[in-house]
Amino acid sequence: MDPRTLDAQARHTGHCCWVEMRAFELLGAWSASVPEPEVKAMVATHSRQRAWHAELWHDLLPTAGDGGIEGFITPANAGVEAFVEALAQPEAPERTIEKLAGAYRVLTPRTVAAYTEQLADASPITDGPAIRALRLVLADQVEHWREGEAMLQALLRSGRDVDRAAGHQARLEALLVEADGILGTGR
Repeated sequence: MDPRTLDAQARHTGHCCWVEMRAFELLGAWSASVPEPEVKAMVATHSRQRAWHAELWHDLLPTAGDGGIEGFITPANAGVEAFVEALAQPEAPERTIEKLAGAYRVLTPRTVAAYTEQLADASPITDGPAIRALRLVLADQVEHWREGEAMLQALLRSGRDVDRAAGHQARLEALLVEADGILGTGR
């Protein structure tokens, strides 16, 4: 990781935890609402894995300090929070295409990119536990990305479906550009 104060590292880890917690909640809610059984099963599995990723980040947070662990678990900025709110917007069951486009064409690739950059910047001397967490999380999320994109591809049956996916993806990407990435670090 780039040289930062312990407090800055804890805030960054807390941002990772926050993103994973929101992904867990969102995918879990979708598993109850999407009509397609195969999508339901996939997002339920990914939701549980995202919960575990949040636990990994949570366990890396310092226990000392005035605010305690929970004080670090926040979005990187208001733009990231707005992105997650927009990601959750296609609530209707018939909006599976938008849900999958948001989760697997924006959220997951952005977390993979941010975590990959974080791993590249990590020092084996000072960041051993974070490196292990990053490798575990990245392995899962690259697999999520692959599975989610394949599922979305199976649902794209018309030009209108493609437009729906692309439009939702573009709206969400624009929000993340304004937020300076999913972790507020440019990715």
